[in-house]
Amino acid sequence: MQIWSVYIMASKRNGTLYVGVTRNLKRRVYEHRTGEIEGFTKQYNIKQLVYYETFYNPRAAIDREKQLKWWKRAWKIRLIETINPNWDDLYDQLFTDSYDNPAGV
Repeated sequence: MQIWSVYIMASKRNGTLYVGVTRNLKRRVYEHRTGEIEGFTKQYNIKQLVYYETFYNPRAAIDREKQLKWWKRAWKIRLIETINPNWDDLYDQLFTDSYDNPAGV
């Protein structure tokens, strides 16, 4: 059974936010952090994983992503701060190898 993740990334505390969905959170965040993905996150230097949720049902994950994308910014900030009040980068807490060493990606 695959695990899907809905995630929020930020450029900095209270900075630009990005909401996404993926089947491989580690790989996807690594791609954002290293600039491998052209587009919004690269343009706005969005590299910090500040929030995520996991799902076993892909439809539920996609629906949640759509819901969060339509939320007001203040609601997203409140959501982030419920689990991550200091806006820590959760990538390093979740994955033991550094994004500078993609061996586990």
